[in-house]
Amino acid sequence: MSAQIRPVRKVDKVQLAALVGPAALFLLFFFVVPLLILAVYSFLKRGAYGQLIWEFNLQNYVRVIDPLYLSILWRSFVIASATTLLCLLLAYPFAYYIARLSSPRWRNLLLILVMVPFWTNFLIRTYAWRVILGTDGPINGLLLGLGVIQEPLSLIFNDGAVMVGLVYGYLPFMVLPLYAAIDRIDFSLMEAAHDLYANGRQAFRHVLLPLSMPGVIAGSILVFIPTLGAFVTPDLLGGAKTVMIGNLIQSQFLTARDWPFGSAFSVLLMVAVLAATLVYFRKGGRTL
Repeated sequence: MSAQIRPVRKVDKVQLAALVGPAALFLLFFFVVPLLILAVYSFLKRGAYGQLIWEFNLQNYVRVIDPLYLSILWRSFVIASATTLLCLLLAYPFAYYIARLSSPRWRNLLLILVMVPFWTNFLIRTYAWRVILGTDGPINGLLLGLGVIQEPLSLIFNDGAVMVGLVYGYLPFMVLPLYAAIDRIDFSLMEAAHDLYANGRQAFRHVLLPLSMPGVIAGSILVFIPTLGAFVTPDLLGGAKTVMIGNLIQSQFLTARDWPFGSAFSVLLMVAVLAATLVYFRKGGRTL
């Protein structure tokens, strides 16, 4: 006896509005409207005392090409790219182990351990690295106790400390998409590659890596975008020596009180984020 096929009930416009309306209104008032306000502010002028002057002005965007600000942009891009690459190199073998080499029992435990850092505030975790890398921290204490060094190393307030904090903070955002992509791969294709006399490196390059590329792209976007605009980690671990875009925007709003210029930098950062997101959806988002 064949099962009866129930017709799909169409959702009318009123029901659709009731379902989508609350989320759409939330995004409109708390996302779209603030972005529009920011875009408007970017074309205004700053007064002598930090007030807004409602005159159309493109000078805020022209100031971005100043060598000082270009160096900050370049440093931010280099640190974000290096952080993304390090996260990928660390997360790929770990995600592969979780997806293919661990038992179901250990797989669930490892996934929970990946998400454990999210249970603690990001600011607290960053402060913890400040203690670990400090001159009185456990790393310097261990090296001094073993006699490897004679005086504490300067492990903090530099680009290396910032990258350590960023890699630690955003590594789970790389592991989870890679795990989801690798777990869906049919590994009989890897066996077929070995049957065709491909060694491990060739099988990885021509089979595993292309099939897991959606996870690579998704993880890279999820790490690169927040790293590019990070300001907490550079502020705590980099000090005044490591200024990134996020620190510059923060200082323009809170210290210099130059809201138009800070808004212009924010708009440019959002454009970069939007471009990266479009790349993700065009190349990897639809197949993940």
